[in-house]
Amino acid sequence: MTTLLKSATIIDPQSPFHNQTKDILITNGTISEISDSITVNDEYTVVDLENLHVSTGWFDTSVSLGEPGYEERETIQHGLQVAAKSGFTQIAINPNTTPIIDNKSLVEFLINKATNSPVNVYPIGALTQKSKGVEMAELFDMQQSGAIAFGDYNKPIENDNLLKIALLYAQNFDGLVMSFPKNKKIAGEGVANEGVNATILGLKGIPNLAEEIQVARDLFLLEYTGGKLHIPTISTEKSAQLIREAKEKGLQVTCSVAVHNLTLTDDLLHGFDANVKVNPPLRTRKDVDALIAGVKDGTIDIITSDHNPIDIEDKKVEFSIAKDGTVGMESAFTALHTIFDLETIVNCMSTQPKRIFGISENSINKDQVANLTLFNPKGEFEFSEENIVSTSKNSIFIGHKLKGEVYGIYANEQLVLK
Repeated sequence: MTTLLKSATIIDPQSPFHNQTKDILITNGTISEISDSITVNDEYTVVDLENLHVSTGWFDTSVSLGEPGYEERETIQHGLQVAAKSGFTQIAINPNTTPIIDNKSLVEFLINKATNSPVNVYPIGALTQKSKGVEMAELFDMQQSGAIAFGDYNKPIENDNLLKIALLYAQNFDGLVMSFPKNKKIAGEGVANEGVNATILGLKGIPNLAEEIQVARDLFLLEYTGGKLHIPTISTEKSAQLIREAKEKGLQVTCSVAVHNLTLTDDLLHGFDANVKVNPPLRTRKDVDALIAGVKDGTIDIITSDHNPIDIEDKKVEFSIAKDGTVGMESAFTALHTIFDLETIVNCMSTQPKRIFGISENSINKDQVANLTLFNPKGEFEFSEENIVSTSKNSIFIGHKLKGEVYGIYANEQLVLK
């Protein structure tokens, strides 16, 4: 199979063709030619789209799919189509299924379900058995079967010694430990950011301190043990500052932030729309500005959609009892492009996540394997339910003005266009 991408603007700082508009010829999954103009052959599949841009394929490091156990929310097969049409050639799948992904057989199940898909799947194994936070799971066995990191999705490790032991143990096989930043005792029964909006609306608040005290603890433990720690989806100014200081000390710590925590604030609580109920919660404009600054100065390494489909029965209920989570892959790029340039987006959704999670990356150059995202950065539109490809429709971005359009991907010798 030969595919020709016509007049594609290349966004790849590692490529000699960065910011240049070229024709790209892909033969049997490998880039065979890049030049100003390539003659069309009848046997070619030609992609000639308005203002076509290509970058190295995007990698979403926090994706929840329902299968196994919650197939009504999303199946793996359909979720991979969502990823492809949203521009992601690789996704890391969280272990929050039933059963929890806490052993090698379940890791292999996820990988096998994605066989022959254009999107590569990388399971995140649970750090503790059944994600209960009591006993450490079979980390080494899971890594040998394909798990790329270990963490209990949206569940903090409350036992300090357990996290200490995990950080020490994982060094034996260069494992990456993830620790969700939330102190449950301080957060209590909070359902939204503790602040003016929650107070006005009578909602129980989750203070910034609940996140920051956990981040501080984790960094103290990391300094003691060594090893590699990834702190997913931070949401406050102080968290970013603590991680910035830890990096300056030379600690091997990385972190991510969810798209919605970078672009939206807790002002959206008015209206009690359960789609805006996420974990961590939307914070204030001050926090959002600090997170944006953290992305720009390199403190925050990764931007994730934190895609989490929730069925209507768990969202169309009273705000305080609705489940946390939003679908996010479909809106990730177009929401980010309202605040960041293309190089920043590609760095935080492709280059950095692959480096941190140990995924090989190919530049856009001749004789390189083609792993590409296709998109158009121009144009504005209002995101609606019609833009949601996921089975579940719980998007936090419905009704928001977003920028650009994702066309699809080329990966694993397959072209997927919306």
